[in-house]
Amino acid sequence: MIKRKISEDTYSLDRVPKEARVSLVNVTLVRMGMATALSQFMLGATLGHGMTFWNAMLATCLGSLLLEFVALGLGLAGMKEGLSISLLARWTGFGRLGSALIGLAIAISLLGWFGVQNSILAEGLSYALDYKINFGWITAFSGILLTVLVAFGFRALSWTAKISVPLFCLVVGWIIFYLFKDGCYLDLMNSSPKGNPLTLGEGTTIISGVVIIGALITPDISRYCKNNNHVFWMITLSVIVGEFIINAIAILMAHALETADIVTIMTHSAGWIGLLSVILSAIKINDINLYSSSLGLSNTIKIISKKKTNYVFLTVSLGMIGTSLSVFGILNYFVDFLSMLGVIFPPIAGVMLVDYYILKTSRKLLDETREQGLLPNDSSTHLIGWSAIIACIVGTFVGVIFRFGIPSLNSILVAGITYWLLMKFRKQVE
Repeated sequence: MIKRKISEDTYSLDRVPKEARVSLVNVTLVRMGMATALSQFMLGATLGHGMTFWNAMLATCLGSLLLEFVALGLGLAGMKEGLSISLLARWTGFGRLGSALIGLAIAISLLGWFGVQNSILAEGLSYALDYKINFGWITAFSGILLTVLVAFGFRALSWTAKISVPLFCLVVGWIIFYLFKDGCYLDLMNSSPKGNPLTLGEGTTIISGVVIIGALITPDISRYCKNNNHVFWMITLSVIVGEFIINAIAILMAHALETADIVTIMTHSAGWIGLLSVILSAIKINDINLYSSSLGLSNTIKIISKKKTNYVFLTVSLGMIGTSLSVFGILNYFVDFLSMLGVIFPPIAGVMLVDYYILKTSRKLLDETREQGLLPNDSSTHLIGWSAIIACIVGTFVGVIFRFGIPSLNSILVAGITYWLLMKFRKQVE
C-alpha cells in the first residue's frame, strides 16, 4: 500500500480523510459557484440568441437530466472513496495510464474554459476602463491574478464563492425585476430568436458541453462531502439554480436585447453592479477550472514520471497556458468548443459508471484500502484498461458521426454498453 503523505490541503494524489471533510454549505457554495457562473449565463444567452424560449428550455431540461445522472453517480463514488476524478478513474476501468490520459484531457479542457472565462473577465475590465488599455495586457494581468489566487487551494475557492455567489444572485434578482416590471416577459417567451438558428439536438449538445465537464469533475468537490445526502443536495440545488433559473433568465435577456454578449447583457441590466458581478464571477469559476486542471495533471505527471509535482508550480504553469489561450482569442470559438466537449467527455463518464456500479472490478480493492486511508499500490492496479479506452473511442465516434437524437447522450450510452460487452467477453475468454 501507499502511505498517505499530505503536504497541502488539495490532496491531489491522496484520499481526502474524514477529518478534512467540510460542511454542506461550503461544498454547495463551491459547486453552485460553478453553476451560477458567467459560462452558464453565456450558455443561456447563446441558446436564446439561436432558439425560441421554449425550445431552449427543453434543451436545458434534457441536458440537465444528463448532468444530474452523471454528476450524482460520480459524485457519490468520489465522496465514498475520497478521490478526485483522475484518481478514481484508475480503479473504474482505465488503469494507471488510462487515468493519466483522462487527467490530461480534463486539464486541457479546463484550460480552455480558463481561457474563455478570462476573456470574459478581460472584456468586463476593458469596459470598466473605457477600452483605454490594450485588451491583451488586461487579459494577461487578469490571468496572472487568478493564477495566484488558485495557488492557495480549496479554501480560496470557498472564500471566493462566499463573496461572488451572493453578488451574482443579487444581480440575477435585479435582472428578474428588470424583465418583469413591464410585464413583457410573455412577449419575450414567444418571440423569435435573432441569431443563427440552433436545432434541439444542437442546443442540447452545447448544453452538454458545458455541464458534462462539470459533471465529470464532481468528485473533485464531492470528495469533501461528509455523506450521500450532502452530495445529492449539493448537485440538485446547483442544477435547479444554474441550469433552470440562470438559463431561463439569460435566454429571456438575449431575446430582449437581441445579443449573446454577456458583458452587454449584464451592464445594460444592472450597470456597474452587473459589471462587478461579471468580474467576480469570472474569478470564482476560473478558480475551480484551474484547481481541477491542476488535480488532473498532477495525477498524469505522477504516473508518467513517478514523481509528485509541486502544486503551486503546476498551478502557475497551467495558469500561464490558460492565459495565453485567452490572449489568442479562444472566446471566438466558444460554440465549437462546447460541441466538441459534448461528445468527447460523456463516454468517459459512461465507462466509469458502468465499472463502479455494475461490474465493480476494483470495489473489493478500494474497500480494503479505504478504511486505512490508503491507495491501492501499483502492483494491484492495471497499467491500462484497453476495454475502457476502446469503449470511449467508439462512444466518441458515434457522438461525432451520427447526428440523430442527442449526440452527447448517444455517446455516453454507446460507450457504457460497449465497455460492458467488452468486459463480459474478456471474462469469458479468460
